[in-house]
Amino acid sequence: MLNILQTKVANKTLKIGIFGLGYVGLPLAVAFGKAGLAVTGFDVDEKRVDNLNKGLNHIEDVADDDIKMLVGNGNFRASADFSKLSEVDAVCICVPTPLRKTKEPDMSYIVAAVEQLEKYIHPGMIVILESTTYPGTTDEILQPRLEAKGLKCGKDLFLCFSPERIDPGNKQFGLKNTPKVIGGITPACSQAAEALYGSIVDKVIKVSSTRAAETVKLLENTFRLVNIALVNEIAEMCHVLNMNVWEIIDAAASKPFGYMPFYPGPGIGGHCIPLDPHYLSWKLRSFNFNSRFIELAADVNSRMPEFVVDLVAQELNNASLSIRGSKILILGLSYKANVADMRESPAIDVIEKLHQRGAILSYSDPFIPNATIKDLNLKSIELSAETIASHDLVMVITSHRDVNYDLVLKHAKLILDTRNVYKNVVAGNLRKL
Repeated sequence: MLNILQTKVANKTLKIGIFGLGYVGLPLAVAFGKAGLAVTGFDVDEKRVDNLNKGLNHIEDVADDDIKMLVGNGNFRASADFSKLSEVDAVCICVPTPLRKTKEPDMSYIVAAVEQLEKYIHPGMIVILESTTYPGTTDEILQPRLEAKGLKCGKDLFLCFSPERIDPGNKQFGLKNTPKVIGGITPACSQAAEALYGSIVDKVIKVSSTRAAETVKLLENTFRLVNIALVNEIAEMCHVLNMNVWEIIDAAASKPFGYMPFYPGPGIGGHCIPLDPHYLSWKLRSFNFNSRFIELAADVNSRMPEFVVDLVAQELNNASLSIRGSKILILGLSYKANVADMRESPAIDVIEKLHQRGAILSYSDPFIPNATIKDLNLKSIELSAETIASHDLVMVITSHRDVNYDLVLKHAKLILDTRNVYKNVVAGNLRKL
C-alpha cells in the first residue's frame, strides 16, 4: 500500500481531498494543485463552494489567478458532496477547533469530518489531521473510527497529524519554505505523509508519534503566549515606574545572545495564540497537572484591553474629559497588521469596554470596511484632517501599513499608541503604551 501511494505522488496521479477551505485548507489545496495533483476541496458552505468553482477567491494569502488557473485546468474543484471522498487517495482535515466558553476544546468539527470520512474510507488512503488540537486527538478520536471497518493503520491505511503553520500576511515564510512537521500512528504512516508533503514543501520534519506532532504546535504557540504575557506585564510595570517600555525592549534586543524581543500590545488575537495553549492545559487537567504558566499568561494577556482602556481614561481625564461622551477613533480592527482577519482581535474587547463606558466610537481600517461588534454596526471612515480633529482621542490598535500616521499626529488632539508606530517620536499629544 505504501509503495502504491508513493508512486501515485511521484507520477502525479494521486487525488487529494481537503476538508475545510479556510485560511489553512485553501492555501494547502492550491499548493497541491500547483504541484500537479488533482484536488477536491470539501466545505459545508455551499456559497463558498460555488464561488471557488467560479474562480472567486476569499483568502488574502491565495492569489486570485491561482484559483482561476487551477479551476480552469481541472486540478481543483470545490464540493459540498462528501460522497466524492470515495474518489480520493488522500485527505487533509483542516477544520476549525474553537474553544467552548468553558475553555474546553470543541471537537465537533473534527468529529463531523470523521463521520463523513468513515463512510468512504478505503484501503490505501492516507488521512492527515492538520487542525490544532490536544495531544491524543488523532489516536483517540480518528484512529478507532477509521479502523472500525477492519482496516489497520500502517497496513491498510495511513493516519498522521501535521500541524498547520500558516501565518496570515507573512510575505517571508509561507507553506513551501516553512518546515512541515509530521507524526504518524506508525512509521509507515509517517513515510506516506513525508511522500505527500514532500511534493509541496522544502523540508519535512518527522517526529515519533501523532501526539508528539500535536504537542509541537501547542509548544510553539504556548511559547509565544508566555513571552507576550511577560512583556505585557513589563509594560504595566513600566507604566507604574514612569518608564518607556519600548526603549527598554530595544536596548535589551541589542544583546546578540540569550534574548529574543517580544513586544507588548492591547491584547492578543488570531485563532492560535489565544486558544491553542488551552488545549494543552485542558488535557493536562485530566492528569491532575496544573499548567500554571499557561493559566497565568492567559490571565495577564486577557487584562490588557482593560489596561489600555484605563490609559484612555487617564489621558482624557488629563484633558478634563471623561470616556462617557468622548469621541474616540480606533485605528485598526484586525488582530495583526496588514490582514483582514478579526478573529479574537483585542480591538473587539477594547471597543466593547469603551462602549460600555459611554464612548462614541468610530474606526478606520483599510482592510475591514464594515464591522459588527455586539450591538454596534460600524463602517470604516476615511482619514482626513477634519475627521481626525473631530475626535477627542485616537487609539492605534493595529499598525497597518499605508496609514497616514503623520497626518494623525499633526491633527489629533490626543493619541494613544499601543503598537509603537511613533517610534522615537516625542509630541505633546502622544502617549505610548
